[in-house]
Amino acid sequence: MLYAVDLPADTEIFCVFKRSCILPCSFEGGSDVLINWFQLGAGSRRVHSYYNNGDQLGEQDQNFRGRTSLFKDLISSGNASLRLTGVKVEDQSKYKCHSSIITGDKESFINLHVDAPVSKVRISQEGNMITCSSEGIYPEPQLTWSPIPPSRTALQNRTTVHQTEEKLYSISSSLVGLEVVSGLIYSCMVSTRTNKRRASLRQLSVISSSRQASLSCSGSDVSITSLLWTFNYSQTIVNQSSQSRVMVSEEWRHLVKDISESGSLSLQGLSPQQEGIYTCELNNEEETILTSTFLKMVEDGGGTKRNPGVLIFVGVAAAIVFVVLFICAKRNKALQDNGYVEARL
Repeated sequence: MLYAVDLPADTEIFCVFKRSCILPCSFEGGSDVLINWFQLGAGSRRVHSYYNNGDQLGEQDQNFRGRTSLFKDLISSGNASLRLTGVKVEDQSKYKCHSSIITGDKESFINLHVDAPVSKVRISQEGNMITCSSEGIYPEPQLTWSPIPPSRTALQNRTTVHQTEEKLYSISSSLVGLEVVSGLIYSCMVSTRTNKRRASLRQLSVISSSRQASLSCSGSDVSITSLLWTFNYSQTIVNQSSQSRVMVSEEWRHLVKDISESGSLSLQGLSPQQEGIYTCELNNEEETILTSTFLKMVEDGGGTKRNPGVLIFVGVAAAIVFVVLFICAKRNKALQDNGYVEARL
């Protein structure tokens, strides 16, 4: 007669690329312990062996050399867990932990999954094309676009995915033929099975009729881990990395009046040389927010430049006043001279 036996389910663990990871395994404990770890797949690779009260690594597979260790002070109490350092994508597999003591043997199985999470998403604009990209990801990510507010028409995009020698994925997607509207936000999301990260691009236009301007960066409810302001995509104005104070470049120090907690930038003493594109990049643990603002300088009555026609009019008026005053003064002098002569006669 056959009986149904409930086998223990495999243990599922998720390890982060290039970090350390622990593969759990336990037994009853005792003395004269033998522990063998194997990577299963097309063939069985020996990962780590322990017996005679020490590591026995003569038959260890080359891929695991210098990357494995046991918790030796806990073995006698039944801990056969394996520490694996510098996790690679190739480590993703099924593993067997075999332990043996005088009273019997035990086997357990672990499914190791490798994740290289999405850590940075870049978004940029060139002409009528917006590009979103990310790299160093595993497993293969997904990328989705969404305008804010939502668009009634489907967004046309071109998306490409590549895999590096380390088996990591890079992804890039471009929206083409866009009519970018001031204030409209284009947002892209890159996601895997364990995490996701968003990047957003917003375009604004600011017209300044004075020597001062205030440029918005984001909403005040956005937490900031890093802040970067640039001018015309090349000159750094303000830089604040994680856990550091705000740094203003020497070239812009006399122009920066204030930086708000939300990242907004106040400028003073502006001239036509500061007309151009100001880009603010905000980062936190979940997203990247890019705000691109075109600053247009226009002249007013209090500006440093004046209309040439106004200058000519003022000059002509001043000349007329001068002539009138000169004639009046000459006439008065003549009258005074005549009175003096008559008195002498």
